[in-house]
Amino acid sequence: MTRGGGLARALGRRGNRGASPGMAQRPEGLLIWLIVPDPDRLPAAHLLAALLDDRLCTEGATARVLVSLPDGTALPEAVGGPELLHVPIPEDTHDDIPTFLDHWRPDLVIWLSGHIRNALMAALNKAEVPVLLAGAEERALSDPRWSLRALQTRRALEGFSAFHAASAGAGRRLQRLGADASRIRISEPLQEGRMALPCDIADRDELADVLAGRPIWLAAMVCADELEQVLDAQRQASRMAHRLLLILVPNAPGDSDAFAETLTAQDWRFQRWSDKDAPRDECQVLLADTYGDMGLWYRLSPVTFMAGSLQRGMKGHDPYEPATHGSAIIYGPYVAGHLPAYTRLSHAGAARIIRDAGGLQASVSMLLAPDQAASMAAAAWSTVTEGAEATDRVLDWTLAQLEERNLL
Repeated sequence: MTRGGGLARALGRRGNRGASPGMAQRPEGLLIWLIVPDPDRLPAAHLLAALLDDRLCTEGATARVLVSLPDGTALPEAVGGPELLHVPIPEDTHDDIPTFLDHWRPDLVIWLSGHIRNALMAALNKAEVPVLLAGAEERALSDPRWSLRALQTRRALEGFSAFHAASAGAGRRLQRLGADASRIRISEPLQEGRMALPCDIADRDELADVLAGRPIWLAAMVCADELEQVLDAQRQASRMAHRLLLILVPNAPGDSDAFAETLTAQDWRFQRWSDKDAPRDECQVLLADTYGDMGLWYRLSPVTFMAGSLQRGMKGHDPYEPATHGSAIIYGPYVAGHLPAYTRLSHAGAARIIRDAGGLQASVSMLLAPDQAASMAAAAWSTVTEGAEATDRVLDWTLAQLEERNLL
C-alpha cells in the first residue's frame, strides 16, 4: 500500500523541523502515541506496541510508538519488541500541551484505561487526531472532579473517536459522563504478556531429543549474589532426581567466566553453551553463556526460577516471558519492578514465591512432577492470553483509522 499525498507533504514538513528544547528528535514517518495514565497498565501498552509493530509489518508499513506515563514514573527494564520512545504525559495546561503536540505531531492516539485529561483531549480534538479510549475501566472514570466540571468532561469525551470499555459497568459510566453510546463497545481488559521470543527450532528439537527423559529447570538472569543459593538448590534437588539438569543463565553475560570458575571450584560437571556441544548425560549444569537464547531455554524448561529476586534491593525480571512460553514460575520476594505481574500470576496459580535456597529446592522438587508443572503452565498460558480479543479489536481499529486517513 502507498501513502497518500497529504501524508507525503506532512512528512516533508516533518523532515525540516528540529527537536524542541529538552525533547528527543521526532522520528520521521508514522507516530502512534500510547497514553498510559496508570503505570500498572504499562505491560498491556508494551504488548500492544509489539503487536502493532508486527501487524504493520504484515501490511508493509512501519511506525514508531511513543509511550507516555505520568511524570516521575520509573520505567522497568528494557522490553523486547520494537524500539519505543518514552516521554512523560504533558501537564494538563494550555501552556505545555501545544508545545508537546507541535513537536511530536502524533498520527493517532490510543488512551489506556481512563484518567482523562480535559485540556489534552481538547487539544487533540482541535488537531483532528483520532483517539481511542481502550480498556476503559470504571475506577479510572470516577474522578470526582468530573462531576464538578460536567460540561468540560462531556466536551473531552466528544473528542474520542471510539470507546472500548473493559466492562459493562465502565460502558454505563461513560454514558453517564456524556459519551456517545453509538461509539461505545463493551469489551474486556487488554491483554498483558509478551510476544513469544525467537528460537532456533532446529536447536530446540535437537536438545529436546538429547534431553528426553531428563528433569530440567531453568534459573534465569541469575545475579552473582544469588549463584550460591541457586547451586545449593540444585545440589539438594539432585539428591531426589539424580539426572536433574540446571540451565543457568547469568544476568550479565560478563559474569559467565566467573560463574564457570565457581562451578569448576565446586567440582560441578558442567558445560558451556558457547562451546556448541549438547549437554552430555553426566552434565549437571548447562551454563547458558550466549546472548539471545532465552526463547530456547524457556521452551525447554517446564520450570523457571526468575532470579534477580532473592536479595534485598533487587527488582525482579518480567515473569510474562516464561509464562508466554508455558513454563511454571518460581520467584523470590524482591520483585518490586514487576509486582503487579507477579501478583496476577500468583493469584492464578501460575507462580510460586520462595524466600531462600531451601524454598527454591522444595519448589523445584515439587514441580519436577509433570502434573504439577503442567497445571501451573496451563494457568500461566490462560493468564497471558486473557484479553487477547480486546487487544485484537484495538489493532483492528488502528489499522482501519490509518487506512481511512490514507496513512497505509
